[in-house]
Amino acid sequence: MALARRGWDVVAPLLRGDDLSAAAEGVDLLLITTQDDVIGEVAAAVRPVGTTVVAHASGSLGLAVLAGHPRRGAVHPLISIPTPEVGSERLVGGWFAVAGDPLVREVVVSLEGRDFEVADEDRALYHAAACIVSNHVVGLLGQVERVGAMAGVPLDAYLDLLRVTIDNVVELGPARALTGPAARGDLETIRRHLAALPLSEHEAYEAMLNAARRLVEEGGAM
Repeated sequence: MALARRGWDVVAPLLRGDDLSAAAEGVDLLLITTQDDVIGEVAAAVRPVGTTVVAHASGSLGLAVLAGHPRRGAVHPLISIPTPEVGSERLVGGWFAVAGDPLVREVVVSLEGRDFEVADEDRALYHAAACIVSNHVVGLLGQVERVGAMAGVPLDAYLDLLRVTIDNVVELGPARALTGPAARGDLETIRRHLAALPLSEHEAYEAMLNAARRLVEEGGAM
């Protein structure tokens, strides 16, 4: 585990079905890493301890879900963690959304990470953006794989294009990094795309076409 490697004394996790009542006793930080919809239930099952910070790792929830605990916090890693082993490596140096007790920032410092604070009322928006950049992009790459395969082109060829596109966004920002028919107003090319695509792929294509056109309108793509 990443924190154990950084000198924290990490005790064995409690699992579903365990008695949680004394979970906050004898520790400085109790971190709840369950699914969002049961965080409140888990927190309520823990007997409050005045010196212990009870925190969760949810991106979409604020501190209210931890009501009853005198010291509360939230620390959400803005990192894609497909497996515990991968996560243990990626947590080091990552970005974290924090709130509440200062101890959660010590967690970030230990991981050599960077933190930013998100107010309770903005956490759903913050997490929606995180899902768009991670989950939705993966969904779009699934479409790339399907459509590319119809033309006999492997996904790897498009992934190189993705990498340089991300570099362009880092350097220029989304609006100036936008290229292609939407940026040029090339309607004939767009029509050819739609004519070639199966109907099952139209919805996603048109949704992202509209998003690209919005960038043009609001950001003045070059």
